[in-house]
Amino acid sequence: MTTTVQRIDRRYDLDWIRVGAFFLLILYHTGMFYVPWDWHVKAPHVVEGVMPFMLLTNPWRLTLLFLVSGAATRFMADKTTVGQLTGARIARLLPPLLFAMFVIVPPQSYYEIVEYLAQHPSAPVGVENFWVRYVTASGHWCGADGDCLITPTWNHMWFVAYLLFYTLVLALMLLVWKTAGERIQQAAEYLLRGVGLFAWPILFLAMLRATLYAKYGETHALVGDHYVHAVSFSAFLLGFGLSKSDTLRERLVAVRWPALIVAIAAWAGWSIYVWTYRHDTPIPSPQLKLLMRFVFAADTWCAIVAILGFGAKHLTHGGPVLRYLTLGVFPFYLVHQTLIVVMAHHLAKLGLPQGLEGAILVVATFAGCFATYEIVRRIPGVRILFGLKGQPVEALARRPPALA
Repeated sequence: MTTTVQRIDRRYDLDWIRVGAFFLLILYHTGMFYVPWDWHVKAPHVVEGVMPFMLLTNPWRLTLLFLVSGAATRFMADKTTVGQLTGARIARLLPPLLFAMFVIVPPQSYYEIVEYLAQHPSAPVGVENFWVRYVTASGHWCGADGDCLITPTWNHMWFVAYLLFYTLVLALMLLVWKTAGERIQQAAEYLLRGVGLFAWPILFLAMLRATLYAKYGETHALVGDHYVHAVSFSAFLLGFGLSKSDTLRERLVAVRWPALIVAIAAWAGWSIYVWTYRHDTPIPSPQLKLLMRFVFAADTWCAIVAILGFGAKHLTHGGPVLRYLTLGVFPFYLVHQTLIVVMAHHLAKLGLPQGLEGAILVVATFAGCFATYEIVRRIPGVRILFGLKGQPVEALARRPPALA
């Protein structure tokens, strides 16, 4: 029933999928400037028509990233001791997380306050001595509705904080249960077969959506974020189990087309639902809400299955481009949202056509990410703050791709 895992040393498909998912995240966060949903800064004129395109990736993008991160952790865990794995992940993730919270993320909060003041000029808040107040949690930046901006904050870096936490939990599991990787793989291969490849994950995700999400929502605050933990840690463990399974890879390849069809249909249904009730009028019935929990779950899982299946089928080769991008996506992730927030705030003042403005924002964000990566990877003392090992630039070309 189980596959022989020792011969699988590299999954180029997962490397490519990780790179693509992070690039989609840049586009998604650019879109957050325009859609009606709350975000740090907003365009003067929102564009409701962007919502269906945002919903193309909204249900699955971060769940997929946690799955791929779990797969990467499996490759690391099989080559090192639990102590070495824990130390390596802390050294890789903690410095960028802290650096981002105190250096990269603060401009996001700053412009969030600036835009709030522009809309509420009489509000009793200000940005004087901003960074000191941000770091010392003494800003008292509260709105008229009583909601306050809590600082320091990690904003988009919540993903890194959760990934570090899940790695520590997994390390504890490996200490207690040395064959956890093989056992998780066996369980995944047993459950994800036949109809169960679709039925069990969709049912699981729908139940979480109907229970934990309905009660707790999503907070990204680590403590009390029960729904996100249930989904993301499960995806992390699944990635840990399927990364070296030929059996699961073959099954995913075999069902990639049906999965894609169901994912597209579910996306269409979910988009129609969100569009119809986007102003909370009329109010959807409880029965329709429950049905949409399953539609959302089907969208999430089938999109992931399709991506993994097509990736395993076609993304089978590495090369210098993959090596370059695989190393670069972590610095990209660190800086992209701050670049978007700052540039979007200032671009909006120019009164450009929104299509042109959006195109400039996307191109400038990618250019800023590439420029940041090219600069920081050449500075040994700075590399660690951006999730890169402190090795000389000359060694990069010889370094094989490694998932984050």
